[in-house]
Amino acid sequence: HVQLVESGGGSVQAGGSLRLSCAAAGYTNGRGCVAWFRQAPGEGCRGVARIYTGTGSTYQDISVRGRFTISQDSDKNTIFLQMDDLKPEDTAMYYCAAGRSWCHLPAVVNYWGQGTQVTVS
Repeated sequence: HVQLVESGGGSVQAGGSLRLSCAAAGYTNGRGCVAWFRQAPGEGCRGVARIYTGTGSTYQDISVRGRFTISQDSDKNTIFLQMDDLKPEDTAMYYCAAGRSWCHLPAVVNYWGQGTQVTVS
């Protein structure tokens, strides 16, 4: 049984930082994929970053590359998204999602969290 719970969202000024956390209770698939997606009002759900948990390989979308970093704390079953130099266009609901083999698109993930709001002004 896998349950994803996000936390760490909030409101910050442009140029500020936030760290999001995704608690994956019951997560046991060390060969899976965990990703962060975001959805702004009136927009689609878009990939932000992902980590392949078995290898530690990571990917960040071009829109956040150099500013956001995804990482995993296996001891705590937690995936982090460190967000630096935040911009107003980063404002969105951020979701954690996990897939058995991949998680590059919303359609291929198996589990979703409820989301955490990030607002940048």
